[in-house]
Amino acid sequence: MASDQGASRGRPQLPRGWRRLLARLPIALYRVGLGPLFGGRLLLLHHVGRSTGLDRRVVLEVVAHDREHGSWTLASGFGPKSAWYQNLRRTPTTTIQVGNRRHRVTARFLSEDEGGEVMARYAPRHPRTARRLCAFMGFDVDGSVESYREAGRRIPFVRLDSSPGRG
Repeated sequence: MASDQGASRGRPQLPRGWRRLLARLPIALYRVGLGPLFGGRLLLLHHVGRSTGLDRRVVLEVVAHDREHGSWTLASGFGPKSAWYQNLRRTPTTTIQVGNRRHRVTARFLSEDEGGEVMARYAPRHPRTARRLCAFMGFDVDGSVESYREAGRRIPFVRLDSSPGRG
């Protein structure tokens, strides 16, 4: 089971300095047309600044993709205080780019139980990444599906559903 260590320790600090530059490098790669290098694992999320109204961008890992229904699920590794997460709460309709394709999407914020199920399905498919994500966020997991489910209940997940006229 996941411990309360993550809750007591809080979320990880946002990267600063050279780590911030490194974290933002994929945005530059998308800008010069190299989005396909990331395959379907990463997407570029456009979001509107809730205070400034300016267009913002962030590259995020896709936790799950449902091709049939045209949806992508994301985890907020820095918690519900992440700028992109809060901005989507304010303006849930936006655009994403996966490879070189753009999609109009609407954000739906998953419940704790839905988040637990997402993580329980993700962990067996990507065990190393799931273990690292949980460690990064301060959650102890023992490798069992149930421990990942418990950790997933504390991670904010967002599903981006394709809007009509996508593309």
